[in-house]
Amino acid sequence: MFDETSRLLITGGTGSFGKACIFHLLNTYPAMRRIVIYSRDELKQWELQQQYPVEKYPQLRFFLGDVRDQSRLKSALERVDTVVHAAALKQVPAAEYNPMEFIKTNVLGAENLVQACLDTEVKRVVALSTDKAAAPINLYGASKLCSDKLFIAANNVRGFRDLSFSVVRYGNVMGSRGSVIPFFLNKAKSGVLPITDPSMTRFNISLSEGVEMVMWALKYSKGGELFVPKIPSYRITDVATAIAPSCKQDIIGIRPGEKLHEEMITSSDSQSTIDLGKYYAILPSDGRVHKIYEKNKISFAPVPVNFSYNSAHNKQFLTIQEIRELIVKYVDSTFQPIF
Repeated sequence: MFDETSRLLITGGTGSFGKACIFHLLNTYPAMRRIVIYSRDELKQWELQQQYPVEKYPQLRFFLGDVRDQSRLKSALERVDTVVHAAALKQVPAAEYNPMEFIKTNVLGAENLVQACLDTEVKRVVALSTDKAAAPINLYGASKLCSDKLFIAANNVRGFRDLSFSVVRYGNVMGSRGSVIPFFLNKAKSGVLPITDPSMTRFNISLSEGVEMVMWALKYSKGGELFVPKIPSYRITDVATAIAPSCKQDIIGIRPGEKLHEEMITSSDSQSTIDLGKYYAILPSDGRVHKIYEKNKISFAPVPVNFSYNSAHNKQFLTIQEIRELIVKYVDSTFQPIF
């Protein structure tokens, strides 16, 4: 997919996803011409530079910049052909307390990137979304829903440019910063694990699966799709038991803006959702992408009427043992449950 002429930029490139994506690209496509790591944190960029020194990885470029700055984005996008947009503010309680900061980064930042891509030679854009953007009840989810809409609608104004915008939406990334598993691993030392609600469920995906999905979308998207993976769910109490069955589980209540269960496809989206096998795709309601799929004889099936994809009603749930095995594989290879 990528060769010696390929130039890719990752916004939020020093985050959990960005680092996993860089690792994948360097190992899978070592001949790539350029990989631009665009982020605003100079410490994280410096740390990444120590991991990937320029003498060994001359294709890497580190650009300090914020997605709130459109002119800086345009400079960073010079001669770039592919963009993965991973930059976002993500903490739900912080969004409830600082709404405009999230709007500036997640919404206005998305629009800045769209405009910068339209003004340069970018050909493919895939933006990362979140399950919280489906029927959002918190500011973070609402800001990401707005972002999704901006990227999908950008296909309407690309004119005759060889340019497409698509979105991938998935659940909680196992082991990412601020997620529940690293939090529980640390709190287990105290002997008490705080549980928001004993019936709470979440979708689960590994970083490598998230990267694989983005690479798939870059290769196969036609522009305008919102892709959703078929992934398992877990119960929050099962995660706590998997990590430390000897710990007391203290019920503390749901945080402001938090859902009991997550949803990635609502029943309202079912009329425009198709099943691609490994992934679902929510298509624009104008039917344009649907016709492209039919014209190119891409195999798909419509989902059932009133279909929804909810973490509580998922067909696949991780067992306690499966959670433990995934923690060892993706989070901490030395992990042992605290009995």
